[in-house]
Amino acid sequence: MNYDKVDKDIIKSIQRDVPVSRRPYKALSDSIDISEQEIVKRIKMMQEKGIIRRMGAVLRHQKAGYLVNAMVAWKTDSEFADQAGRIMAEYKEVSHCYFREVPESFPYPLFAMIHAKTEEQLVSLIDNIAKRTGLDDFLIIKSKQELKKTSMEYFNG
Repeated sequence: MNYDKVDKDIIKSIQRDVPVSRRPYKALSDSIDISEQEIVKRIKMMQEKGIIRRMGAVLRHQKAGYLVNAMVAWKTDSEFADQAGRIMAEYKEVSHCYFREVPESFPYPLFAMIHAKTEEQLVSLIDNIAKRTGLDDFLIIKSKQELKKTSMEYFNG
């Protein structure tokens, strides 16, 4: 694809934090000297062309008060994984849920990242998910320390 400088500036800007405000493109508009409406028009065009597949908000869970989290690995077979994953995805506290190929020595192929405000809430959520899915064999994997957290940049040129 050929991108002009304005397209490149828009892409670089929207893959980073966009301000939560009534006019999220105002600063970008001022810096590249085009209207906010033109920015929105170009974003829509790039979406229609498939250049931008999706835009979404990322919750900074710790800033929102979700201070406890765990990756829970569940034992299930591939036939039930989709159904269990759909149930887990219903929980607002589940930010990621995916089925992976795992080695035979680790029979827990369904993973769910669960965020909670307290340790008690985390335990309660895991218990509730286990009851609703019928999956009672799982491992709770907790982080010891966050070493790096950055958003992916798909375009920086």
